[in-house]
Amino acid sequence: MLAYVVRRLALIPVTLFGIMLINFAVAQLAPGGPVELMIARIKGTAVEATARVSGAGGETMGGQVSRSMAQQEGTSVYRGAQGLDPAFIKEIEKQFGFDKPPAERFAKMMKDYIRFDFGKSFYRDVPVVRLIVEKMPVSISLGLWSTLIIYLVSIPLGIAKATRDGSAFDIGTSWAVIVGYAVPGFLFAILLIVLFAGGTYVSWFPLRGLTSPDWDQLGWAGKIRDYFWHLALPVTALVIGGFASLTMLTKNCFLDEINKQYVVTARAKGLTERRVLYGHVFRNAMLLIIAGFPSALVGILFTGALLVEIIFSLDGIGLLGYQAVINRDYPVMFGTLYIFSLLGLVLNLVSDLTYHFVDPRIDFEKREV
Repeated sequence: MLAYVVRRLALIPVTLFGIMLINFAVAQLAPGGPVELMIARIKGTAVEATARVSGAGGETMGGQVSRSMAQQEGTSVYRGAQGLDPAFIKEIEKQFGFDKPPAERFAKMMKDYIRFDFGKSFYRDVPVVRLIVEKMPVSISLGLWSTLIIYLVSIPLGIAKATRDGSAFDIGTSWAVIVGYAVPGFLFAILLIVLFAGGTYVSWFPLRGLTSPDWDQLGWAGKIRDYFWHLALPVTALVIGGFASLTMLTKNCFLDEINKQYVVTARAKGLTERRVLYGHVFRNAMLLIIAGFPSALVGILFTGALLVEIIFSLDGIGLLGYQAVINRDYPVMFGTLYIFSLLGLVLNLVSDLTYHFVDPRIDFEKREV
């Protein structure tokens, strides 16, 4: 098994390089880069976008460039379609690092990323790592608790449906599963706001943030209550939208194992149904489910919560990535892509090791990587 792990670890840098190269090439081909966006803002056609990316990191690059333009021209920076000095455009390209050819920029980016130096955001003037660390608690909270609850609910429910296949319980819960699968999580989030967050009926839960303004003044018990009070609705929205597929996967895995010959043999030996189910069937049926846990966690942690973050005003990784794409903030875009791709590749290896741990009969060294 050690040789397999070494081979997989050796493939991670190659795969990561390919991911970054493809995405970098796509970004170069996409219309409207950071320079074009900044020129549009200076001309006065994107004033609101400049205001949105101003923030806690101090003065934005847009503000610096705009004031520099005003000093050079001696006029207002909002001048509609008036042309700009080519020398000044060259200055903007230099500030963004676009005065160098793409191949040189990519080589420098990868050299810095190997050292985990992701630079600063174009518009917030804040290191990318600091931005990610600031947003991470929100995404970790949503992803960790929603994934944990989804597994705690879906696995027992799937087992119960498999053992009662075709019963009224199975049919009734299948309708709930269908609704959960068909309706997106963000629609459940809106419904929860209308019902429980002051939308129309009651106002039992807060609508913004992960903690209350006076959180620092609370005792440890009060902080825990306040934390889960704010998480209740967003986590519920993610759980309702995410438990359906895992429930059906668990049911189908157990049904497939229950109908195999070794189960019939175990029952013929006089073993109790509980012993057969949890002593023999459970381990084999859970292989696929356990192996999918890392990817499920990454999916919920970094992608699935974007709309929920927006609806509940939670400033997490999903919202950060969305704003980076809209504003062509390449350091944030590629920095988060690098970190999360690396995390995903490592978790895929963890998934394979989990397979082997659950069932030692699975030997990855005997197959080609």
